[in-house]
Amino acid sequence: MTYYAIYRDDERTEGPAGLFVMDAGTGQAILWDHRNRAWAYDPGLVVRFLNDYRKFDRYETVDRAAAQSVARIVAGGASLPDEEAILAMFAAGARGGRLPPTEGQ
Repeated sequence: MTYYAIYRDDERTEGPAGLFVMDAGTGQAILWDHRNRAWAYDPGLVVRFLNDYRKFDRYETVDRAAAQSVARIVAGGASLPDEEAILAMFAAGARGGRLPPTEGQ
């Protein structure tokens, strides 16, 4: 099952700073990489953030519709990849390959 989580930079920030997409069953995850302006496969970073007790109040899980809205904000207009593209990114990332391009990149 795919989970979506929006996060803030710190507890004082009003709006979302980023978006994680994770398959909790396999531990695979992608996030919007602001520096490279692209979706990045980085399950280690996502798990470290989500498992850090000091950050529990800085993220919330949301449904896909909310994640789509947030993606356009945090990704500068780029859309959230569809489920098929997310699964392809998980597979490519797990193989150590480049992520396939998605709409808006």
